[in-house]
Amino acid sequence: MPATRALVPLVLLMALQVLVCGGACVEVDSDTEAVANQAFKLGCISCKKRGEVKATASVTWLFKATDDHDFDELYMYAEREGKVLDPRFYGRLHWNGSKNTEDLQDGSIYILNVSYNDTGRYQCKFRRMLLYPNSQYETNHVKNISMKVVPRVTRGMASIMSEVMMYVSIIGLQLWLLVEMIYCYRKISAAGEEALRESAAEYLAVESESKDTCADVEVAE
Repeated sequence: MPATRALVPLVLLMALQVLVCGGACVEVDSDTEAVANQAFKLGCISCKKRGEVKATASVTWLFKATDDHDFDELYMYAEREGKVLDPRFYGRLHWNGSKNTEDLQDGSIYILNVSYNDTGRYQCKFRRMLLYPNSQYETNHVKNISMKVVPRVTRGMASIMSEVMMYVSIIGLQLWLLVEMIYCYRKISAAGEEALRESAAEYLAVESESKDTCADVEVAE
């Protein structure tokens, strides 16, 4: 038991380290379906593999509409400042990535008042400079996103199936709990009846012993 108690703080410390180290940055794919006349987030995350190494980064977004042949520069964020480069998006783009740092890992942007002309391919380019004591090393990371604009939110089959499975799991758990409650009730009820029978038997045994004692006393007199 003392050894087990001594291991508890160690396990908690290791779990905390895992949460801190592993939960700082997670690369998640961007949504690809935007709703017309609403805001939409273009997600772009590029995690730095070695957190202890200092770095600076810049993010450049490019856009190619459905009828275009080439990508055009859309937006650039560097040295804590962002700039819209495509006139089609003036006044409609906002930075939604890492803030108050030049070591960017989240390069997401928001498109306000989405229109059908925004349908197309988007490209997010991370340019990161790793700063070592005696050298520098540049890395580049590119993500492509195909965005479609729809009149209203549509649900894919995967989303529907996941919701169905969630409800099935909830119902299954409730049925399992009901069965467990009935089983426990029957077990407790049976144990109570057995205890009552044992108490009655003990009472009768004591009563019989008392009568025998009284009879022996009367005979002795």
